[in-house]
Amino acid sequence: MNDTLQTSMAEATRLTIEGQLAEATALIQRTLGGTTVAAPDVPSRSAGEALEPIEGSFRVVGGVQTAGNRSGGETVHPAGRTRAPGAPVAGTGTRPRPSPMPQMTGLPGGVPGSVRPRPRPTPAAGGYEGRLIEASYTGPAGTRAYRLYIPRGYTGQAVPLLVMLHGCTQTPEDFAAGTRMNTFADRETFLVAYPDQSTAANQSRCWNWFEAGHQARAQGEPAIIAGLTRQVIATQNVDARRVNVAGLSAGGAMAAVMGVAYPDLYAAAGVHSGLAYGAAGNLGAALAALQRGGAGPALAGAQRAAAPGVLPRTVPLIIFHGERDTTVHPQNADQVVRQWLTAQGAGAPLDERTEAAEGGRQATRTVYRDADGKSVVESWRVQGLGHAWSGGSPSGSYTDAQGPDASAAMVRFFREHPLGD
Repeated sequence: MNDTLQTSMAEATRLTIEGQLAEATALIQRTLGGTTVAAPDVPSRSAGEALEPIEGSFRVVGGVQTAGNRSGGETVHPAGRTRAPGAPVAGTGTRPRPSPMPQMTGLPGGVPGSVRPRPRPTPAAGGYEGRLIEASYTGPAGTRAYRLYIPRGYTGQAVPLLVMLHGCTQTPEDFAAGTRMNTFADRETFLVAYPDQSTAANQSRCWNWFEAGHQARAQGEPAIIAGLTRQVIATQNVDARRVNVAGLSAGGAMAAVMGVAYPDLYAAAGVHSGLAYGAAGNLGAALAALQRGGAGPALAGAQRAAAPGVLPRTVPLIIFHGERDTTVHPQNADQVVRQWLTAQGAGAPLDERTEAAEGGRQATRTVYRDADGKSVVESWRVQGLGHAWSGGSPSGSYTDAQGPDASAAMVRFFREHPLGD
């Protein structure tokens, strides 16, 4: 990247942080002369590579870990203790280094929507009753810390696993508190893993969904997220037919990537305030997609490219998006639906109704079913909702307590869609 381009991209990042998306996009277009910068080539790996954890570690943040840990040691920490900013990443012994390249911002935290971020709560603030384990995964593509929530009803029996991908500037603890997913895990007995994006990978802690090197199997962040998912499966008793992934904003966009790249690992996916798979391949395209929507490629062809050698399968998808989202344009939700329906081959929606959620907000819930009557896509459009988790707790950032409850809807949707059915 030459000096002029690097300076312009840094300025575009600053404009994005300040909420001036139109100015940032215009600057990028002027700098690039109407073209885009190709993403650097990333060496691809075969579908069978990087399936097993190379290295990992576990710490108990609250309570005592259940039996089944076969990867690394464990250390008991006082409840509520978490790694301080700049401290070594669990299991690596190294401090994260700031990236020399401009980072993507503007997914929650980067550009405030209708809800301002709140201070990060301690794990004890979530109101849950199980145990939180601090862990890390290392594989060929890199290392990420994560939190694993063990629900109160888990005694070693086979249970589902939900992987939750936070948005920009968020932390696992913040995201857990805002979505209240640990409370649902206590009620229905499933594990929840919260991968922690590092500032070394993205200064705003965004998952890099918009870079071509992070949109395919066995490379980049998809390989890391899949690797830590498999690490949890290997160290806990997980029902492999009920492993799901969901996320908010940048995390929602990455959840769509995971559904495309790993259809054999994840039974279903949830995208809240996110974007279509492949909606962008670089920073300039990402800014444009945030403002106007990004259609992404036809999913059938993209699936073959993203997951070579894997039996094609379009994972069932549940989508939430606010009609007043000024950070990720609501048009993106329509494009996610169209992308998935084209791949699924589903017809017109068989079920569409508007229902008032407790607390005052209304939502249009549209269910799309295949020829066998099985729901393949469920889309919720929430009136009056900005860039926030619908029905979330105010103890976390980027939430709207007025509902409808996205967490409850996703848990129910995932329960209805085991892998192989």
